[in-house]
Amino acid sequence: MPFYHQLGKIPPKRHTQFRKPDGSLYSEQLFGTIGFDGMYSNLYHEQRPTQVKEIKRQYNVAPKVAKANNMQSYRFRGFQVPPENDYLESRKVMLTNSDCNIILAAPRHSQEDYFYKNTDADELIFIHKGTGKLRTHMGNLDFKYGDYLLVPRGIIYKLDFDTEDNRLFIVESYRPIYTPKRYRNWFGQLLEHSPFCERDIRKPQELETYDEKGDFLIKVKKQGDIFDMVYASHPFDVVGYDGYNFPYAFSIHDFEPITGRIHQPPPVHQTFETDAFVICSFVPRLYDYHPDSIPAPYNHSNIDSDEVLYYVDGDFMSRNDIDAGHISLHPAGIPHGPHPGATERSIGKTKTDELAVMVDTFKPLQVTEEALKIADDTYFQSWLE
Repeated sequence: MPFYHQLGKIPPKRHTQFRKPDGSLYSEQLFGTIGFDGMYSNLYHEQRPTQVKEIKRQYNVAPKVAKANNMQSYRFRGFQVPPENDYLESRKVMLTNSDCNIILAAPRHSQEDYFYKNTDADELIFIHKGTGKLRTHMGNLDFKYGDYLLVPRGIIYKLDFDTEDNRLFIVESYRPIYTPKRYRNWFGQLLEHSPFCERDIRKPQELETYDEKGDFLIKVKKQGDIFDMVYASHPFDVVGYDGYNFPYAFSIHDFEPITGRIHQPPPVHQTFETDAFVICSFVPRLYDYHPDSIPAPYNHSNIDSDEVLYYVDGDFMSRNDIDAGHISLHPAGIPHGPHPGATERSIGKTKTDELAVMVDTFKPLQVTEEALKIADDTYFQSWLE
């Protein structure tokens, strides 16, 4: 997120002596992105963050692709993904390309005996069901239904859940995830016409600091493999940091919809962006108010992008037979639009209570074996009269 945040204790100047009460030095770490050109923070550790004692094993978690070249529209019944006890084992990649993985997860339990770090990708975790706490080495964030948790690559984290009934929609992005540039001025501040502002962004406020030595397992993801690495000091030993690179939370319920007299195009719902895909939030809103408006979306051709819509809650006016937790995939190259009867049904309606998350990718998505387990193979025929 492009604004400054400070938490805990830091010295007056970076890269200078910062001593503990006993006179020894805290260990400084530059935590940056895009080499030394992107957003960064400076962290100060009780122990050196470089002490690896053992690499126990390496195993592959890359998605298994079932359809590498796809032109079929699909519906996937997301709540049919079975719950798993372990957080990482619960993550099932549904759709993938070289820029991102689109993941469903239903973890029953918190991460008890390990920490996790994704070195390849930013993670945007949408909370569909469940409450709890995201714990990171840069501070903690409480989460609940409707929250987006933005975890930049390299963050060491744990997810602590309050219950066993949890459903997550995760976008794992190999490109940095930002707030849309068109919502920001040249200083980086969100503009007046933006559908959200800095007040809506929840920054870490609770910093856990442990000055402990021992054996601490961190599962590190790199290039589709997970490495079980044992570190000699507790990864949550940061006493303070400042900068622009940190995890944060944003609730979909704080997105303020942009409406008009006639139907607005999908970019008005944009919430996050990369240079390879965008993420949009469809929220409860008033419909178009031209006297002859048609609230249902018009048919449109996906020529340049695959469209993925994750249905969260409410009445999905433009679709027939859609429930919460379903995912629709409309691939590039073919037109799509409202289901039969949806256009007529929409005329005269004044508002919608729908809640959904959309991902539009500029490269085609591949359908995985996990996705086909919960797929409706007849969905592409659902536009027939």
